[in-house]
Amino acid sequence: MARANPIQVQECLSGMDYPADKEEIINHAKDQGANEDVMQALQRLPEQDYRTAADVSRAIGQIQ
Repeated sequence: MARANPIQVQECLSGMDYPADKEEIINHAKDQGANEDVMQALQRLPEQDYRTAADVSRAIGQIQ
């Protein structure tokens, strides 16, 4: 399984309104054209609210 590039994750989360839950983050990234690696990483996020893009990146780092 490929790892999501942190820069690509942040690009896909650009313009996201926080706090946001997992579903909102996934939908936003999809609308931004996220690639398969980013989408797979976001799908594995814990179900919770995220306050910032850094929170999302931190959570991805813990699951990869």
